[in-house]
Amino acid sequence: MALIPKERVRLAIAHQEPDRPPITIYVTPEIDAALRGHFGETDYRVAFEVDFRSVEPVGRPRYRAPEAEDNCDARDMWGIGYSLVANDAGGQYLEATDLTLGRLSTLDEVERYPWPNADDYDYSVLPELVNNVKDYAVCLGSASIPDIINGVGRGRGMAEVLVDIITVDEVGIAIIDRRVDFYYEWCRGSLEAAQGGIDILCLGEDLGSQKGPTMSPETFDSFFRPRIEKFIKLAHNYGAKAMMHSCGSTRLLQPRLIDMGLDVLDAVQPEPVGMDPEELKREHGDRLTYCGMISTQQTLPHGTVEQCRAEARHRIDVIGKGGGYIFAPAHCIQPDTPIENVLAIYEEVTGKRFT
Repeated sequence: MALIPKERVRLAIAHQEPDRPPITIYVTPEIDAALRGHFGETDYRVAFEVDFRSVEPVGRPRYRAPEAEDNCDARDMWGIGYSLVANDAGGQYLEATDLTLGRLSTLDEVERYPWPNADDYDYSVLPELVNNVKDYAVCLGSASIPDIINGVGRGRGMAEVLVDIITVDEVGIAIIDRRVDFYYEWCRGSLEAAQGGIDILCLGEDLGSQKGPTMSPETFDSFFRPRIEKFIKLAHNYGAKAMMHSCGSTRLLQPRLIDMGLDVLDAVQPEPVGMDPEELKREHGDRLTYCGMISTQQTLPHGTVEQCRAEARHRIDVIGKGGGYIFAPAHCIQPDTPIENVLAIYEEVTGKRFT
């Protein structure tokens, strides 16, 4: 008998083998459109048996500084301006082009900056939203929480953020902590309002490059750990699991993440140094659940249908054995990926045929 999605996810995270691995998907807008075109009126998340659904409070703070004319295509609630930039995969990304946080040079300027406020949201809608998807694993949050390196980097420059951290620059740290504090209160207010209905708090911090951790273990311990760990504890205080996205090679930091209480490491890429799926499973698979491991750098965009099926089958049969695995692409599926490759991996995990 098939399990309901919520129970399937709970078992997998508890390192018990469910009827099949839980399933999720990450896509770019171009792949989203292609899948919608393929499936027509059928929601491809339903066709692919995706076990997760997300909820969030209503409202989005707007950047409250005086309006200024610029050439940006969008501006987020932090005041950062973005422009659509074409990429080599045949799609477009909003890239930060007006780095407003980089213009802050004193603590007084940080204090006077129009920061968003967690009180701008209506959290009272969450019980109903949770009830609407109660059979699924209900998620709150995203990879943008707290997302110090990328999130602040978009507004200040990634190199500048890393220098701020290493030199303990008081202005840079104050900016970082404004973001961290906002998201902590947003998560706390949401978890409180949801009355225990949130199964997974989704977090993110890109801790790895292709060759190793982005920072030294010592810097992780002194700077990143206290700012991330409090979100994990917050999730557990409300009966939720904590799932954190991180690109790149995180293997050297995984014992620390486990010690911090992290339940799920999301979007695990198989290509970076030390990230071989079987090695990770043997080393930490009884304590950390892995989500991802289907290559979006090589197999999905450049492999054959048969190679995609073989990789998917390996993840299901080997990595998913005994639980502790969530079936997913290692990142958002890029626009240059053949749609038949996407269909193939989900055919393997669901046992259905979409072609």
